[in-house]
Amino acid sequence: MSDACIINGHIIDPANNIDGVGNLSITDGKITEVGGKEAFSDLQNTDVYDAAGLIVAPGLIDMHVHLREPGFVHKETIATGTAAAAAGGFTSVACMANTSPVIDSPEKIEQIYDIAHKTAKTNVFPFGSITKDLGGEELTDMRGMRSAGAVGFSDDGVTVMNASLMRDALALSAELGFPIMVHCEEHKLNAGAVMNLGETSRKLGLIGSPNAAEDIIVARDIMLAEMTGGHLHVLHVSTAGAVELIRQAKKRGVHVTTEACPHHWILTDTEVEKQGTNAKMHPPLRTQTDIDAIIEGLCDGTIDAIATDHAPHTPSEKAQGMVDAPNGIIGLETCLPLVLTYLVQPGHLTLTEAITKMTAIPSNILGIDRGTLSVGAVGDVTVIDVDTKNQVDVTKSRSKSRNTPFTGWELKGWQTITLREGKKI
Repeated sequence: MSDACIINGHIIDPANNIDGVGNLSITDGKITEVGGKEAFSDLQNTDVYDAAGLIVAPGLIDMHVHLREPGFVHKETIATGTAAAAAGGFTSVACMANTSPVIDSPEKIEQIYDIAHKTAKTNVFPFGSITKDLGGEELTDMRGMRSAGAVGFSDDGVTVMNASLMRDALALSAELGFPIMVHCEEHKLNAGAVMNLGETSRKLGLIGSPNAAEDIIVARDIMLAEMTGGHLHVLHVSTAGAVELIRQAKKRGVHVTTEACPHHWILTDTEVEKQGTNAKMHPPLRTQTDIDAIIEGLCDGTIDAIATDHAPHTPSEKAQGMVDAPNGIIGLETCLPLVLTYLVQPGHLTLTEAITKMTAIPSNILGIDRGTLSVGAVGDVTVIDVDTKNQVDVTKSRSKSRNTPFTGWELKGWQTITLREGKKI
C-alpha cells in the first residue's frame, strides 16, 4: 500500500523529461508509480492529494542556506530554518559552514547530520569550510569531511585570498569529485563597503563595493579551476562582468557552475535608500545593467541554479544601521513565488526551466540523490499552485528572523504541499 498518492496533477520532472497530467504514488518513502491517469487500485491507509490544476514537481533543493546552528541559534536553528524551507517548497537544503564553531572537521560534519536527524523538517546536506576556522591560512581535512558526508566546501562570507590555497583546494576537488563553492570579493577593494559603489552610495555617503571586487576573484578562480581541472562553483553571482567571465569559461570547457539569488535579479542598489539594512548584503545589490545580465545568464544557461543565500539575522541586529548591521536577508519562503512572478510570468524562463534550476541541476552539482521523480527515487515532492496570489507576510514566517525586503509584495505562484519521503512536512 502507498504512503501517499498525488492524483490529477500536472507532473513536471525535468530529469526524466516528464511534462503532463498524471498520478504519482509513493510507497515506503520511495516513488513507485509516475504518470498514468488510471486510478490506483488500493488507497487504504494512504494519504491522497488531489492536485488537479496544480504542478507536481520534485522536491525543491536550495544549495545555499545559512542555518546558523551551532553558535547563532538566536538567529536561526536547523529546526526553524528547515521549517521555513518546507513552507517554501524546499525538501533539501545545503547549509554553509560559517557557524560557531566553524564546520571545519569530520566531527562537525557528523554533528550537523546528528542535529538534523533529530530536528530537521527537510533533508540537510552540510558544507565543510575550505580553510580552518575560515582563517584563509590552512586547508581543512577535506578528505575526512568528504567521508563524513560533506557535499562540498566553502568559506562563504569570506574569500580565500591565498591563491595557492585555492589552487590546492581545487586540485583536491578534481581528485575527489566535489565542488568548491566560492564567495568572490577582493577584500582590499571593498574594505568597509556596505553597498554597491555607484550613484546611490555617493548620494547616501556610504562606502561602496565596485563590481571589480567580484570580477577579479571570479577571474582568478576560473583560471585556477582551468589549471587544476577542479569543479568551481561561484556563489551568488551579482555582476555583469562575472556572468560574462563564467560564460566564456564554460565555452572553453572549464568545470565552472554558478547560481543566482532572487534579490540579485530583482532589486537594484536604489533599494538601500528605501529599505536600509533589509537591502544590505554581500555581494551587494547592483544596477539594472547587472540585473539584465543575470537574467540573460539564467536564460542562456550560463547561470546553472537558483538559490536563496537564506541569511537570517535578528531585528535588533538589523536595526544597528547600514555600517554596523550584518549582511543578508531570509529567502526560503519567498524564493519560489519570486521565481514564478519575476522569471516565469514575464517569459524569461519556462516553468520547466525554472524547476530544473531548483531541482535536477543543484542535485547534480551537489551529487545528491534528490531532484527527480524517477521510480525508485526518494519521494520528495513539491506541489505548486502557479495561479495563487498572496502577499508576503513576514510575521507568519517559520524562520526565527524577519529580515526581508519583500514584505508586503504581492507574488503569484506558491507552494501548497511539500512531501518528504511521502510524508507531508
